[in-house]
Amino acid sequence: MLQQLGHLPMGWLLIALIAVFASGAFFLGRVRAEHFLLSGAVELHSRPNYHGYFVAMWAVIPAVVVALAYSIGAEGISRSQLTSELPAAFDLLSPAELTVYLDSVSQAAASKDYAGTDRVFSAVTNRYLEIRGGLNIGALALMILGAGLGLLLSRRRLAAAFRARTLVERGMEGVLFLCAAVAIATTVGIITSLLYESLQFFRAIPLWDFLFGTRWNAQTEAEFGALPLFFGTFMIALIAMFVAAPIGLFSAIYLSEYAGPRARAWIKPVLEILAGIPTVVYGFFALLVVAPAVRSAAIWVNETLINLGLASEPLLAAQPTSALAAGLVMGIMVIPFVSSLSDDVINAVPQTLRDGAYALGATKSETVRQVVVPAALPGIIAALLLAVSRAIGETMIVVMAAGKSARISMDPTSDLTTITVQIVSLMTGETGFDDPKTLSAFALGLVLFAVTLLFNVIALRVVQKYREKYD
Repeated sequence: MLQQLGHLPMGWLLIALIAVFASGAFFLGRVRAEHFLLSGAVELHSRPNYHGYFVAMWAVIPAVVVALAYSIGAEGISRSQLTSELPAAFDLLSPAELTVYLDSVSQAAASKDYAGTDRVFSAVTNRYLEIRGGLNIGALALMILGAGLGLLLSRRRLAAAFRARTLVERGMEGVLFLCAAVAIATTVGIITSLLYESLQFFRAIPLWDFLFGTRWNAQTEAEFGALPLFFGTFMIALIAMFVAAPIGLFSAIYLSEYAGPRARAWIKPVLEILAGIPTVVYGFFALLVVAPAVRSAAIWVNETLINLGLASEPLLAAQPTSALAAGLVMGIMVIPFVSSLSDDVINAVPQTLRDGAYALGATKSETVRQVVVPAALPGIIAALLLAVSRAIGETMIVVMAAGKSARISMDPTSDLTTITVQIVSLMTGETGFDDPKTLSAFALGLVLFAVTLLFNVIALRVVQKYREKYD
């Protein structure tokens, strides 16, 4: 019996029960409030819906707490209990081997496909399912009990003068605060983990050597000079901004100042479709279309210069993957960020400024150049800085089209590597987390986080300092 209960889809079941509790409690609370009106009581302080929300809130809170506790601790409790019951022969396994074995047990239990395995594994899996079945029954019982008690106690508090609306609004404020706290706690957790692992890395590798070393060979744990990675990252981002900044800005000016309502209704959604294309698709496009085109163009330039006698040997590397190919495609990807943000900023410029320029005899283009763009310049700069942050943190395009050579080269047709490419390379494989190779990925992530944060802070400061306020 318990083995069958161990197969329960607890995730969907818990969500369904919470929805049932919320609906039923809301109905009961609202009916009781309406009963006060029908019985001739004085006017209610709060509408019946607020009474229903109050009862639903106190019925859902215990159920959600039990569901969260189950989601977080069920697997750990099951493994701990199962480990304590394993035969003495399992003591010979190392912690890593035991973890792998328990993972296989968990996967077999989830797939229900372990009938053909050995008897010990089958017995362990059955016992695991029994433990999970007991936990499932306990979680469901606690959820029903908690929701029932919350419903009964909250429903008894209802009265004609009961301030249900006030309490419900305070409850919603608490939910909103909790959501904000979760976001902040997540950010703090990410920063803390990056700092901790990075400090472990810098204990083995000096910070100066990491930031300013010119040789990177982390795969063999020989050299950890990250300057070539920084160079490749900023070079590709710079190429991307050379593409995205003019196209995005000019398209924003056209859409906000020149395009009619019908043209804007078609062009703006089509332009913003670029933001919805998965980055892996951009990567395939860069690898299969742009990179070969860049290589062919570089070969043609080399041959032309040699034939004209302007060079005795090829000047461009013309490699199959290149920083130029990745930068061009990344620039196309970033165009919607620049265009959309700049368009919003330009549209926020008061119409009175335009009318004043027209009254003084300025043409449309003069008004745009000398009035609208200067007024929107802080927001445009902020949009460009945010786009740079997006380009620096891009992964898939540079992984597929930029190459993996850690070098410092001003030739855009040569393959370069970036911080994100190296993070992907270093975090794949079976290397332990205490290895300098893996720890260097955290150090690179910390640098990338710091650079991105710096650009965002600069963008906010620019907007706050140079923003003009219009009446």
